Amino acid sequence: MAEGSRLFDLSGKTALITGSSQGIGFALARGLAEAGARIVLNGRDPQKLESAAETLRGEGLQVHARTFDVTDHGAVESNVNSLEADIGSIDILVNNAGMQHRTPLEDFDPAMFEKLLQTNIASVFNVGQCVARHMIARGAGKIINIASVQTALARPGIAPYTATKGAVGNLTKGMATDWAKYGLQVNAIAPGYFDTPLNAALVADAEFSAWLEKRTPAGRWGEIDELVGACVFLSAPASSFVNGHILYVDGGITACL
Repeated sequence: MAEGSRLFDLSGKTALITGSSQGIGFALARGLAEAGARIVLNGRDPQKLESAAETLRGEGLQVHARTFDVTDHGAVESNVNSLEADIGSIDILVNNAGMQHRTPLEDFDPAMFEKLLQTNIASVFNVGQCVARHMIARGAGKIINIASVQTALARPGIAPYTATKGAVGNLTKGMATDWAKYGLQVNAIAPGYFDTPLNAALVADAEFSAWLEKRTPAGRWGEIDELVGACVFLSAPASSFVNGHILYVDGGITACL
Protein backbone atom coordinates (compact mmCIF):
# COMPACT_ATOMS: atom_id res chain seq x y z
CA MET A 1 0.00 0.00 0.00
CA ALA A 2 1.28 3.46 -0.89
CA GLU A 3 2.25 5.70 2.02
CA GLY A 4 -0.51 8.20 1.22
CA SER A 5 -3.13 5.47 1.31
CA ARG A 6 -1.75 4.04 4.57
CA LEU A 7 -2.22 7.39 6.26
CA PHE A 8 -5.99 7.10 5.81
CA ASP A 9 -6.42 3.33 6.08
CA LEU A 10 -8.68 2.14 8.91
CA SER A 11 -8.39 -1.57 8.20
CA GLY A 12 -8.38 -3.63 11.40
CA LYS A 13 -9.87 -0.79 13.46
CA THR A 14 -13.22 -0.80 15.23
CA ALA A 15 -15.29 2.39 15.52
CA LEU A 16 -18.26 3.09 17.79
CA ILE A 17 -20.53 5.86 16.51
CA THR A 18 -23.28 7.08 18.83
CA GLY A 19 -26.61 8.27 17.49
CA SER A 20 -25.90 6.57 14.18
CA SER A 21 -29.22 5.17 12.99
CA GLN A 22 -29.75 8.20 10.72
CA GLY A 23 -28.39 11.56 9.62
CA ILE A 24 -24.80 12.59 10.27
CA GLY A 25 -24.03 9.61 12.49
CA PHE A 26 -25.14 7.14 9.83
CA ALA A 27 -23.13 8.92 7.13
CA LEU A 28 -20.00 8.96 9.28
CA ALA A 29 -20.42 5.28 10.14
CA ARG A 30 -20.68 4.38 6.46
CA GLY A 31 -17.63 6.50 5.63
CA LEU A 32 -15.49 4.90 8.34
CA ALA A 33 -16.59 1.44 7.20
CA GLU A 34 -15.71 2.27 3.60
CA ALA A 35 -12.25 3.29 4.83
CA GLY A 36 -11.84 -0.22 6.26
CA ALA A 37 -13.14 0.00 9.82
CA ARG A 38 -15.51 -2.39 11.48
CA ILE A 39 -18.29 -0.23 12.90
CA VAL A 40 -20.66 -0.40 15.85
CA LEU A 41 -23.86 1.57 15.38
CA ASN A 42 -25.62 2.93 18.47
CA GLY A 43 -29.04 4.36 19.17
CA ARG A 44 -32.05 4.04 21.46
CA ASP A 45 -34.56 2.70 18.93
CA PRO A 46 -33.71 -0.96 18.21
CA GLN A 47 -35.81 -1.15 15.06
CA LYS A 48 -34.27 1.95 13.46
CA LEU A 49 -30.83 0.78 14.51
CA GLU A 50 -31.22 -2.68 13.02
CA SER A 51 -32.63 -1.22 9.79
CA ALA A 52 -29.56 1.03 9.50
CA ALA A 53 -27.26 -1.90 10.20
CA GLU A 54 -28.95 -4.07 7.56
CA THR A 55 -28.59 -1.29 4.99
CA LEU A 56 -24.84 -1.13 5.55
CA ARG A 57 -24.43 -4.90 5.69
CA GLY A 58 -26.18 -5.01 2.33
CA GLU A 59 -23.33 -2.84 1.03
CA GLY A 60 -20.81 -5.43 2.19
CA LEU A 61 -19.63 -3.45 5.21
CA GLN A 62 -18.65 -4.84 8.65
CA VAL A 63 -21.38 -3.73 11.04
CA HIS A 64 -22.48 -4.42 14.60
CA ALA A 65 -25.36 -2.65 16.36
CA ARG A 66 -25.81 -1.97 20.06
CA THR A 67 -28.85 -0.31 21.63
CA PHE A 68 -28.22 1.77 24.76
CA ASP A 69 -28.95 5.22 26.12
CA VAL A 70 -25.84 7.40 26.07
CA THR A 71 -27.27 9.64 28.81
CA ASP A 72 -27.22 6.70 31.27
CA HIS A 73 -23.66 6.32 32.56
CA GLY A 74 -24.28 2.85 33.98
CA ALA A 75 -25.74 1.59 30.70
CA VAL A 76 -22.85 3.13 28.77
CA GLU A 77 -20.24 1.53 31.01
CA SER A 78 -21.89 -1.89 30.84
CA ASN A 79 -22.23 -1.82 27.06
CA VAL A 80 -18.75 -0.45 26.37
CA ASN A 81 -17.21 -3.10 28.60
CA SER A 82 -19.21 -5.87 26.91
CA LEU A 83 -18.34 -4.58 23.44
CA GLU A 84 -14.65 -4.63 24.36
CA ALA A 85 -15.02 -8.20 25.64
CA ASP A 86 -17.24 -9.51 22.84
CA ILE A 87 -15.91 -7.94 19.63
CA GLY A 88 -12.55 -6.45 20.63
CA SER A 89 -11.04 -3.05 21.27
CA ILE A 90 -12.87 0.15 20.36
CA ASP A 91 -10.15 2.07 18.53
CA ILE A 92 -12.29 5.00 17.36
CA LEU A 93 -15.18 6.71 19.12
CA VAL A 94 -17.44 9.24 17.42
CA ASN A 95 -19.64 11.02 19.96
CA ASN A 96 -22.43 12.06 17.60
CA ALA A 97 -25.64 11.67 19.65
CA GLY A 98 -27.41 14.99 20.04
CA MET A 99 -30.68 16.89 19.87
CA GLN A 100 -32.02 20.36 19.11
CA HIS A 101 -34.95 22.34 20.49
CA ARG A 102 -35.94 25.79 19.22
CA THR A 103 -37.76 28.17 21.56
CA PRO A 104 -37.16 31.78 22.60
CA LEU A 105 -34.92 31.74 25.66
CA GLU A 106 -37.45 33.54 27.87
CA ASP A 107 -39.96 30.74 27.19
CA PHE A 108 -37.54 27.79 27.29
CA ASP A 109 -38.82 24.85 29.35
CA PRO A 110 -36.32 24.01 32.15
CA ALA A 111 -37.02 20.31 31.66
CA MET A 112 -36.06 20.60 27.99
CA PHE A 113 -32.93 22.53 28.97
CA GLU A 114 -31.93 19.64 31.23
CA LYS A 115 -32.64 17.15 28.43
CA LEU A 116 -30.35 19.11 26.10
CA LEU A 117 -27.60 19.08 28.74
CA GLN A 118 -27.87 15.33 29.18
CA THR A 119 -28.12 14.48 25.48
CA ASN A 120 -25.54 16.89 24.09
CA ILE A 121 -22.97 17.15 26.89
CA ALA A 122 -23.36 14.38 29.47
CA SER A 123 -23.38 11.78 26.69
CA VAL A 124 -19.98 12.97 25.47
CA PHE A 125 -18.59 12.66 28.99
CA ASN A 126 -20.25 9.28 29.60
CA VAL A 127 -19.15 7.50 26.45
CA GLY A 128 -15.84 9.35 26.22
CA GLN A 129 -14.81 8.40 29.74
CA CYS A 130 -15.85 4.74 29.47
CA VAL A 131 -14.14 4.21 26.11
CA ALA A 132 -11.06 6.24 27.09
CA ARG A 133 -10.38 3.99 30.08
CA HIS A 134 -9.83 1.09 27.68
CA MET A 135 -7.87 3.24 25.22
CA ILE A 136 -5.59 4.52 28.00
CA ALA A 137 -4.77 0.95 29.00
CA ARG A 138 -3.74 0.25 25.39
CA GLY A 139 -1.88 3.54 24.94
CA ALA A 140 -3.81 4.53 21.80
CA GLY A 141 -7.20 5.73 20.63
CA LYS A 142 -9.13 8.29 18.61
CA ILE A 143 -12.11 10.22 19.98
CA ILE A 144 -14.09 12.58 17.75
CA ASN A 145 -16.81 14.71 19.28
CA ILE A 146 -19.44 16.27 17.05
CA ALA A 147 -19.64 19.95 17.90
CA SER A 148 -21.39 22.58 15.73
CA VAL A 149 -21.07 25.93 14.08
CA GLN A 150 -22.93 26.94 17.26
CA THR A 151 -19.78 26.08 19.19
CA ALA A 152 -18.62 29.51 18.00
CA LEU A 153 -21.77 31.36 16.90
CA ALA A 154 -25.28 31.99 18.23
CA ARG A 155 -28.67 32.44 16.62
CA PRO A 156 -32.05 33.43 18.09
CA GLY A 157 -34.10 30.69 19.71
CA ILE A 158 -31.35 28.14 20.37
CA ALA A 159 -29.34 29.61 23.26
CA PRO A 160 -29.34 26.36 25.31
CA TYR A 161 -28.24 24.34 22.27
CA THR A 162 -25.48 26.89 21.67
CA ALA A 163 -24.39 26.50 25.29
CA THR A 164 -24.21 22.72 24.96
CA LYS A 165 -22.17 22.83 21.78
CA GLY A 166 -19.81 25.40 23.27
CA ALA A 167 -19.34 22.96 26.12
CA VAL A 168 -18.60 20.12 23.68
CA GLY A 169 -15.82 22.23 22.18
CA ASN A 170 -14.23 22.93 25.55
CA LEU A 171 -14.75 19.36 26.78
CA THR A 172 -12.88 18.22 23.67
CA LYS A 173 -9.95 20.45 24.63
CA GLY A 174 -10.09 19.14 28.20
CA MET A 175 -10.13 15.52 27.07
CA ALA A 176 -7.11 16.14 24.86
CA THR A 177 -5.30 17.91 27.68
CA ASP A 178 -5.86 15.00 30.08
CA TRP A 179 -5.49 12.07 27.69
CA ALA A 180 -2.92 13.03 25.04
CA LYS A 181 -0.13 11.85 27.35
CA TYR A 182 -1.64 8.35 27.14
CA GLY A 183 -1.49 8.26 23.34
CA LEU A 184 -5.05 9.40 22.60
CA GLN A 185 -6.06 12.01 20.05
CA VAL A 186 -9.29 13.82 20.92
CA ASN A 187 -10.73 16.29 18.42
CA ALA A 188 -14.07 17.68 17.30
CA ILE A 189 -15.84 18.22 14.01
CA ALA A 190 -18.06 21.30 13.96
CA PRO A 191 -20.57 21.06 11.11
CA GLY A 192 -22.17 24.15 9.67
CA TYR A 193 -25.69 23.94 8.28
CA PHE A 194 -26.34 20.52 6.77
CA ASP A 195 -29.47 19.02 5.27
CA THR A 196 -30.27 16.51 8.04
CA PRO A 197 -33.39 15.33 9.92
CA LEU A 198 -32.34 17.60 12.81
CA ASN A 199 -32.55 20.61 10.46
CA ALA A 200 -35.67 19.54 8.57
CA ALA A 201 -37.69 22.53 9.75
CA LEU A 202 -35.00 24.96 8.61
CA VAL A 203 -34.50 23.24 5.26
CA ALA A 204 -38.24 23.58 4.64
CA ASP A 205 -38.16 27.29 5.52
CA ALA A 206 -37.56 29.12 2.24
CA GLU A 207 -36.76 32.40 4.00
CA PHE A 208 -34.15 30.78 6.22
CA SER A 209 -32.57 28.88 3.32
CA ALA A 210 -32.30 32.09 1.33
CA TRP A 211 -30.63 33.81 4.30
CA LEU A 212 -28.25 30.88 4.77
CA GLU A 213 -27.18 30.84 1.14
CA LYS A 214 -26.30 34.53 1.35
CA ARG A 215 -24.57 34.16 4.73
CA THR A 216 -22.40 31.17 3.75
CA PRO A 217 -19.47 31.86 1.40
CA ALA A 218 -20.09 28.51 -0.32
CA GLY A 219 -23.65 29.69 -1.01
CA ARG A 220 -25.51 26.52 -0.07
CA TRP A 221 -26.45 23.92 2.54
CA GLY A 222 -23.85 21.23 3.21
CA GLU A 223 -24.40 17.63 2.18
CA ILE A 224 -23.73 15.15 5.00
CA ASP A 225 -21.26 13.11 2.94
CA GLU A 226 -19.02 16.20 2.98
CA LEU A 227 -18.33 15.48 6.66
CA VAL A 228 -16.90 12.04 6.00
CA GLY A 229 -13.42 13.14 4.92
CA ALA A 230 -12.89 15.10 8.12
CA CYS A 231 -13.98 12.11 10.19
CA VAL A 232 -11.71 9.68 8.35
CA PHE A 233 -8.77 12.09 8.74
CA LEU A 234 -9.29 12.46 12.49
CA SER A 235 -9.74 8.68 12.85
CA ALA A 236 -6.65 7.75 10.84
CA PRO A 237 -2.86 7.75 11.32
CA ALA A 238 -2.75 10.99 9.29
CA SER A 239 -3.89 12.95 12.37
CA SER A 240 -1.43 11.43 14.86
CA PHE A 241 -0.26 14.87 16.12
CA VAL A 242 -3.62 16.65 15.93
CA ASN A 243 -5.12 17.06 19.40
CA GLY A 244 -7.74 19.27 20.99
CA HIS A 245 -8.66 20.73 17.60
CA ILE A 246 -12.13 21.85 16.50
CA LEU A 247 -12.41 21.35 12.74
CA TYR A 248 -15.16 23.54 11.26
CA VAL A 249 -16.78 22.04 8.16
CA ASP A 250 -19.13 24.89 7.42
CA GLY A 251 -18.68 26.28 3.92
CA GLY A 252 -16.81 29.24 5.42
CA ILE A 253 -19.60 30.61 7.60
CA THR A 254 -17.35 31.07 10.66
CA ALA A 255 -14.67 32.79 8.56
CA CYS A 256 -16.65 35.88 7.59
CA LEU A 257 -19.08 38.52 8.79
